Amino acid sequence: MTAFPRLHPDFFRRDAVTVARELLGRTIVRRFENGEEKRFVIVETEAYIGEEDLACHASKGRTPRTEVMYHDGGKIYVYLIYGMYWMLNFVTGNEGHPQAVLIRGVDKVIGSGRVGRLLQLDKSFYGEDLCISNRLWVEDTPVIATFATAPRVGVDYAKEWKDMEWRFIAND
Repeated sequence: MTAFPRLHPDFFRRDAVTVARELLGRTIVRRFENGEEKRFVIVETEAYIGEEDLACHASKGRTPRTEVMYHDGGKIYVYLIYGMYWMLNFVTGNEGHPQAVLIRGVDKVIGSGRVGRLLQLDKSFYGEDLCISNRLWVEDTPVIATFATAPRVGVDYAKEWKDMEWRFIAND
């Protein structure tokens, strides 16, 4: 497969909803420890915007876990759930306003936990810069223009924020 240029840092320095939509069709490149490179087309995302968004981890304020979300967009935010799944997020927006996009699906692998396993993520990816990383980056491949929206998954506790249709799913 032909390599495309990486997404520019400015791509990530926009609001999470816009970035989540425009990540559909882009390609995650993962270079594994053995030197093998694999490419995965992004087909499902979810946006989380700021401390006001009760579904966003930053709604609890700045903590060691959420620190990277307060940086300029283009960083990797990973966190562990159920003691076994590393969730991949891309920080978006500008410094001081925490936002991120959760990668929920790539190619035929749907489910954010499955994505983390496929990419062999771990804590060492936390805070890594997508624009210079030699292990994981996003290529500027064509956007998928047709998609569906849906409420975000697993955030029933977030009051009216649970109903935000900030989940974007590429149409086949």
